[in-house]
Amino acid sequence: IIVLRGRAAVEADEQKDRKSLVITELPFQVNKSKLMERIAGLIRDKKIEGVSDLRDESDRDGIRVVLDLKKGQIPTIILNQLYAMTPLQTSFGTILLALVRNTPQILTLKALLEEFLKHRQEVVVRRTAFQLKKALERAHILEGLSSALDNLDAVISLIRRSDSPQAARTRLMQQFELSEIQANAILDMRLQRLTALEREKLMQEYRDVTERIAHLRSVLGSEDLVRDIIRTELGEIKAQYLEKRRTEIIPHAEDMTIEDLIAQEDMIITISNAGYIKRTPATLYRSQRRGGRGSAGMDIREEDFVSSLFVGSTHDYLLFFTDGGKVYWLKVHQLPEAGRNTKGRAIVNLLTLSEDEHVTTVLPVSEFRDDLYVVMGTKMGVVKKTELSAYSHPRSGGIIAINLDEGDKLIATEITDGHRHLMLGTKSGLVIRFKEEDVRSVGRSARGVRGISLVKGDEVIGMQTLEPDAKATILTVTENGFGKRSSSDHYRTQGRAGKGVISVKTTERNGNAVSFLQVSEDDEIMIMTAEGKVLRCPITNVREIGRNTQGVKLMGTQDNDRVVGVAKLAESSGQRDTGNGATRVTPEDTP
Repeated sequence: IIVLRGRAAVEADEQKDRKSLVITELPFQVNKSKLMERIAGLIRDKKIEGVSDLRDESDRDGIRVVLDLKKGQIPTIILNQLYAMTPLQTSFGTILLALVRNTPQILTLKALLEEFLKHRQEVVVRRTAFQLKKALERAHILEGLSSALDNLDAVISLIRRSDSPQAARTRLMQQFELSEIQANAILDMRLQRLTALEREKLMQEYRDVTERIAHLRSVLGSEDLVRDIIRTELGEIKAQYLEKRRTEIIPHAEDMTIEDLIAQEDMIITISNAGYIKRTPATLYRSQRRGGRGSAGMDIREEDFVSSLFVGSTHDYLLFFTDGGKVYWLKVHQLPEAGRNTKGRAIVNLLTLSEDEHVTTVLPVSEFRDDLYVVMGTKMGVVKKTELSAYSHPRSGGIIAINLDEGDKLIATEITDGHRHLMLGTKSGLVIRFKEEDVRSVGRSARGVRGISLVKGDEVIGMQTLEPDAKATILTVTENGFGKRSSSDHYRTQGRAGKGVISVKTTERNGNAVSFLQVSEDDEIMIMTAEGKVLRCPITNVREIGRNTQGVKLMGTQDNDRVVGVAKLAESSGQRDTGNGATRVTPEDTP
């Protein structure tokens, strides 16, 4: 398939801060009027947005179709849309069908050129053989004429004594050992050829023919000389018929993707605790002064709340990690775009999840860099580190992120730089802290290594990552509604696969730990119970106390109810660098 594109250039009006897209050449057989009708229809139907005016400025000097762009529009996006949806880009299908040794074959371009070269070689060889045959015949005649001129008096006397041309021919052949062709040439020779000047011309012609015969024989004996002749003749054809190329041949451009038609635009991605997701243009969040009330980011049910909120480009990826150890991809532009006051769409309706599979973590990725890692933690205390680039080949049905043992689940996933500290918290209130370097990077489908040694009946409830020298605050909440904050300095760094230290003392009074989070002073948390009760609490209401304590009462629970989950409100969280060029933000932080 041969792809033809029209030529277009961008012209800028610096005074008006506007740009125009100017089409100056059209593909072969494309009608300018019909092209403009097509463009106008796409603009009218809003399939191409960002064009304020379309006009024809063509004259006798050439084609000039002008598209004035609205302020802030990206010309390459508009041009790619024109290529995709109008005849400004056309394709010609070609079938390279040829007879090869009397058999029809469909050839590649290289094979076609090779067969053409073989054909030209055959033509040159056959032509040279024909020319050699003619040269030998002429040399044969010239040898006869030369013999006659050397014996001119005897030849004239023999002809005068002959009764007929047939008799003269026979006597010439017998007396001078000539062939019939040579004898006929002598009899057909005009008398003027007998002069000294004509005799010299005959001898020069014979020498020239002899040299030509030698050359033709050398051509037939050398493939290199045959190729030289082909090269010379092609050069002569080029010189004779050379015209300026009407089209420019450029390296093959990759097939256009959907991203080529979508402008890169910052989006606010919002995920609710109930699993609803949406994207909203960042421009809808107005800038406010410090201390402002902010803007509503999502219309959610009373028992739901925003659990994740971050900025990503429309060309960025979102990685969805599930408790079954799989990862799924979506581009940001594939998310439903909605206003600030809508709840979005359920994640389960966007991904092909298996039965009983739930998304545990969503990570924004702008670039699959080799120097970044995905660190995972499981319920049974396994940790795994894999290069982020290992997840750069998406599949619609997802791929394995980690091989899990029977009964195990993936509970947490983070993107790191490979030099952080990892902290695992367990149901029995233990926490282990160790260096990320202690976990070697493994392949995508590997199992991982032991992060913490669990006693029977215990399990990991959370994983946090932090910078080695960072002073972080750790929140632990238990199932009977108790909670406490403690400084990360209270957790010494130890070797991987140890038993850890006490983070909260679990007793019958406060119950097992259900949440292990890293928080900041500006955070607010939502505490949820099995019966659906929800408590919103500023983190400053939770006291920071020592490790070996039970915590303070955060939420009252009934005898048959218990806390099942704790989450930070993304809308109250400060900015947090994900280590991948994407940033989790709040509506107040959004420009």
